[in-house]
Amino acid sequence: MADEDKTVETQEDVQVDETAEQGREDGIEPEQDLAAELEAAREEIQSYKDQYLRSEAEMSNLRRRVEKDVENAHKFGQEKLVKEILTVADNLERTLAAIETDSDDIKPLKEGVEMTLKGLLDTFGKFSIEPIDPEGEPFDPQLHQAMTMVENPEVEPNTVISVMQKGYTLHGRLVRPAMVVVSKGGGSGKTIDETA
Repeated sequence: MADEDKTVETQEDVQVDETAEQGREDGIEPEQDLAAELEAAREEIQSYKDQYLRSEAEMSNLRRRVEKDVENAHKFGQEKLVKEILTVADNLERTLAAIETDSDDIKPLKEGVEMTLKGLLDTFGKFSIEPIDPEGEPFDPQLHQAMTMVENPEVEPNTVISVMQKGYTLHGRLVRPAMVVVSKGGGSGKTIDETA
């Protein structure tokens, strides 16, 4: 019986040895095969991690963009309305400029127009609508629109001499440029950029 056990063990050993030799003959070591599979799995995991991180970053960027778009819609959504209301302010200012007399009959009318204009301008301030009144300042093509140029030796070139119509900004964004008269010469001899 002992001989039979030895024979069985020997046959099993022979089969294991043959399988190992066959693996070696094929050029594949069982350990190398497992190591290669493990490395492939690690690379696949890393690939999924990278995809996940990219997706997270993309979603974060999208969320920020949407929040900024919503904020801008709240800030600048009424820009058309603001442009239309600016003409009301202009008309009130022109009315005050046209009322030259201080007669007792006209005085209450003038005070009423002044109060209406003041109330409108106060409301503008509450909604971050700021006037641009650049008289005496250097010409800025980003904020001003030059309507004409006038020779004036008393001021530097490219200086706003007078304002024909005020400009306005809404939350720092230009809604309407100030229409201005700009000096042409007299100071240091610099020239104006007339492309505006």
